[in-house]
Amino acid sequence: MSGAVPATGVPSQPAKIVLVSGTVKTPDKLGHHDYLAGCALAAFLLQQTSGVSVAAVRDGWPEDDGVFEGVRSLVFYTGGMDKHAFLKSPERIERIQRLIDDEVGIVMLHQAVRYPREFAEQATTWIGGVHVPDKSGRGHWRTQHLTFPAHPVTRGVQPWKIKDGWLNEIQFVDRMRGITPLLWSSREHRGSNEGGTADVVAWTYDRPGGGRSFCFTGLDAHSAWSVPGVRQLIVNGILWSARMSIPTAGAPCAADETVLKSYLTPRGSSGSWTLRHPLRRLRRLAGS
Repeated sequence: MSGAVPATGVPSQPAKIVLVSGTVKTPDKLGHHDYLAGCALAAFLLQQTSGVSVAAVRDGWPEDDGVFEGVRSLVFYTGGMDKHAFLKSPERIERIQRLIDDEVGIVMLHQAVRYPREFAEQATTWIGGVHVPDKSGRGHWRTQHLTFPAHPVTRGVQPWKIKDGWLNEIQFVDRMRGITPLLWSSREHRGSNEGGTADVVAWTYDRPGGGRSFCFTGLDAHSAWSVPGVRQLIVNGILWSARMSIPTAGAPCAADETVLKSYLTPRGSSGSWTLRHPLRRLRRLAGS
């Protein structure tokens, strides 16, 4: 790719990264849960590092899972719970488990960390911690993120302020073994780490059987990609999960506003969504 930047420790074969986007709902607010746009943009950003090849899958699962052959990292930017396409059959779950056993990197973005109770234990072995109904929290609030722990994934990450949708109170593995918290967020403590484990919203997991996982629970809307610190953390995290070396200044991830907006998925009539959204709220109130 033109403008690609060499990375140290590049393998003889390109590091294959497969980006899996969830189904995008229409009509909806432009940019909201735009998994397709996010994965397309991530592919553009990742290819700014040499030694990387990218494949994209839409609607949660490939028509031919042969696309997973030779993969170094598998990235899910999808809805969670019953929207996980890979939980739809025992065969798909087994396919993911085999990739985990083969030490493939796993990345879960935003609601991809949410799991039904019956799958929570297994999923915790995959990514170190999961969002579980009735035990975990979620919501939208403003935070500022000023300092970050020393880790390859935080290299070059600039401080930022944002209003995002977060999932917190993650149910982690016992004693946080293998977990490195990277980011904290809550209404009370905002972006500080004072809230402790309950406020962790991004982390890495060095899996005991081998392999690396990275999770970031923000990215509710496509606009979050416009924040340099967010882009840097996510790109670094994906590359780290694929066992790529991260430069001291962070992996390249340049994108201007024109590029960011060019990936947005059309969501139908904004007027239709604007009308239907308050109607849903009124129906919920009427039924309460």
